[in-house]
Amino acid sequence: MTTYRVREAAQLLGVSDDTLRRWIDSGRLTAGTDDGGRRVVDGGDLARLAQEVAASAERPPARPVASESARNRFTGLVTRVQRDGVMAQVELQCGPHRVVSLMSREAADELGLEPGVLAVAAVKSTNVVVEVPVP
Repeated sequence: MTTYRVREAAQLLGVSDDTLRRWIDSGRLTAGTDDGGRRVVDGGDLARLAQEVAASAERPPARPVASESARNRFTGLVTRVQRDGVMAQVELQCGPHRVVSLMSREAADELGLEPGVLAVAAVKSTNVVVEVPVP
């Protein structure tokens, strides 16, 4: 069993030691003691609390993008989404161009990508291969 001392756990959660101690005292997180008599929390319990804290965190409202560094933007329709356990391959038809993107399955699910969905492929690459056709 992996355990964390109060200071370590607080740092991982991004809160003060005192806040973590209050959460332990209120029963939000269970603590035990190590061989030295110091308070420790179970890693699994800490992971669950970290997810809870992240889910309840207040996020600033989404705002329209004023500008971005990607110069090539292709608007089109999603034509295919192939998902496996971890990754997704998403194909878009953007006018005459077929654009294929590999992303996490979670990202594809969060974006609601399915055939027929309107999407924008923003492309930024440090490597571009240019080919010259045979005359």
